[in-house]
Amino acid sequence: MGWLKIFLTVLFMWGFLIQNTYQLRSYETEILLQLRKHLEYPVQLDVLENYNDDFCNLGSTLNMSIICQDNSVTELKIKGDKLVKVNEFHGVAVSNNTLSEHFSVESFVTTLTRLSSLKVLTLVSLGIWGPLPAKIHRLSSLEVLDMSSNFLYGSIPFEMSTLVKLHTLTLDGNFFNDTLPDWLDLLPNITILSMKNNRLKGQIPTSITKITSLADIVLSHNALSGELPDLSALSNLHLLDLRENHLDSQLPPLPHGLTTILLSNNAFSGEIPEEFCELNQLQHLDLSNNALTGRPPADLFSLPSISYLNLAFNVLSGSLPENLNCGGELGFVDISDNRLVGVVPSCLNASSDNRIVKVSGNCLSVDTQYQHSESYCKEANLAKKHNTGKEIAILVGVVGGTVIFVVLLAAVLLIFCRRQQAHHNVDQYVFPKAVHDNAQPNISAELLANARIISQAAALGSQGAPSYRVFSMEELEEATENFNKSALLGEGSIGKIYKGKLENGTHVTVRELNVYRRCTSWNLKLRMDLLSKFHHPHLVSLLGHCIDGGAQDDSTVHRLFLVYEFIPCGNLRARLSETTPGKVLKWSDRLAILIGVAKSVHFLHTGVIPPSYGNSLKTNNILLDEHQIAKLSDYGMSILMEESEKVEAKGDGYNSWHMTKKEDDVYNFGFILLESLVGPIVSGKGETFLLNEMASFGSQDGRRRIVDPAVLITSSQESLSIVISITNKCIAPESLSRPSFEDVLWNLQYAAQVQATADADQRSDATS
Repeated sequence: MGWLKIFLTVLFMWGFLIQNTYQLRSYETEILLQLRKHLEYPVQLDVLENYNDDFCNLGSTLNMSIICQDNSVTELKIKGDKLVKVNEFHGVAVSNNTLSEHFSVESFVTTLTRLSSLKVLTLVSLGIWGPLPAKIHRLSSLEVLDMSSNFLYGSIPFEMSTLVKLHTLTLDGNFFNDTLPDWLDLLPNITILSMKNNRLKGQIPTSITKITSLADIVLSHNALSGELPDLSALSNLHLLDLRENHLDSQLPPLPHGLTTILLSNNAFSGEIPEEFCELNQLQHLDLSNNALTGRPPADLFSLPSISYLNLAFNVLSGSLPENLNCGGELGFVDISDNRLVGVVPSCLNASSDNRIVKVSGNCLSVDTQYQHSESYCKEANLAKKHNTGKEIAILVGVVGGTVIFVVLLAAVLLIFCRRQQAHHNVDQYVFPKAVHDNAQPNISAELLANARIISQAAALGSQGAPSYRVFSMEELEEATENFNKSALLGEGSIGKIYKGKLENGTHVTVRELNVYRRCTSWNLKLRMDLLSKFHHPHLVSLLGHCIDGGAQDDSTVHRLFLVYEFIPCGNLRARLSETTPGKVLKWSDRLAILIGVAKSVHFLHTGVIPPSYGNSLKTNNILLDEHQIAKLSDYGMSILMEESEKVEAKGDGYNSWHMTKKEDDVYNFGFILLESLVGPIVSGKGETFLLNEMASFGSQDGRRRIVDPAVLITSSQESLSIVISITNKCIAPESLSRPSFEDVLWNLQYAAQVQATADADQRSDATS
């Protein structure tokens, strides 16, 4: 009997534990379903409907991810399609932009905080609107919070200062209209602070200078004013982005670890500090469109890592030394529209060293670009000094005359402030009334990727990607079993591709390139250094390289090995050929992939200096990872291969060659769009056939004949028409008729939004 009692007790406890586990799972399942209801059933959460298994077993997609640990949700990522398309927001629901007027952000966050184990929370482009509730601080385990591209306004609640585990706070693209929080130093682990594209006002609090853990500060496109504090104590800071504000102080000392400084379009004054010449890790410096004076420090041009230097549209004066040295990495310099005189130093000669240099709008002794006369710059500087003295005298008189007036008003203001204090908590959330019945929403430029930053800190460090390095031949031979045939993945026109496994267990792809023209090791290293800075979420990461036969800088290189991250799930062409149910790409999936590729090419065209054109765009080179995220491979090959050397980097020939390569990318991307529309069976008949068949898209019968059935049954006519139209433009015979990649990207995003709306309407009709 004793053994029987023990057995029954154990059996009861086991059943009790199972029951508790089931209750916990059911509890959090119910919360997720409630969140879906709060968000008004976004298409990204359709997978939750009629799903009878544990939500923790759901696979992640491009727009939704649920990750669990110990039967609790620890990561929730939802990326919607409600793109912010208005420049102004007045605190009420906006049709086709925000969630409906019945949405309650308070109720939503209350439900959300019941997922008490959340560590990572990403809620992007979901149309969430209202002031951010203070109760979000109940998510005490939160480490990453990203609520970008919504319609949050008011202030950022002080209660969030208790989120001591938080290391990434991203609130970009909202409508926060209070001051920047002065309690951020209470977050001991904060590393990334990003609140760009809001309406934040007032001064940058000095408390920010105490947050030594900060690596990225991104506060661009706000209305911040006043003084920029001394940030030199922030030893871990790599990225400082304060563009498009109203900051008007002199430039303070900055930490030596910075790689990117973006301070353009403010009102900074005074001279550029000589201390800037000690920023040896600095790669990208933009001080354009300010009121900086004096002679630019000569050593700024020779910083060892500087690749982009923009000092345009200031009041810089004097002359640059004729023997000015330029750093070996310097690829872009803009000193235009200042008051500089004298000769242009030889290292800034626009026709040398593949360096882009802009010097117009000064008083320099050059014939090739527009310049003022030398007297213009001297007179302008003298007038400025005279006006400055006069302004000071007037200012002293005005200040003295207003002191008495200010004293008399002090008592009145004190009483007024005390009365207003009672209403402060309400007023800061109230927007002025506006008549907007007939207003047409403007398309925000922030819909488009705009990444003109070459910064490992911003693009690489925050994503946790491995650092770029040089591999030895011994490492690669060991990784590929001495380049065994069993490791061979394929062979293209520019070399063989192998799969390898590094000593630390990381799977990689090794591409062998034959260097056919005479190329020195030193020259190739410079090119590889440029290529190593190309970091984007939709580019296959380049992890390193190995130069075989080029140990000395002046020796000729015959073979080059590039080491990339390994992408496990094949390429887009193979997926377009898939006929297995459940694996066929529906139209919305294809749009998401195309948008990712377009973003990466737009980055290559506009986000790096010099830009990368001729990027071998074809469906075979679009790889898909386990989350079906597209990553472009074989980009930047023109930088390394023979064809990039055929035109010298000077004169009209250089510009013409670059324009041709740029147009080639647009043209080739048009055929990627076309193959996504018609499928690989038809596309296998060749380019000429496809061009002839384009006329079929003009009629419904023609579309039914040529368009992939998987596209026809999953697309709306409007979304399909948008993509067909931009495809026609991309493959236009006349290159001048082809669109920019910015236009291509916008059209694809618009088509995706139209498709999402159509899908939502279809579901609504089905349930009604």
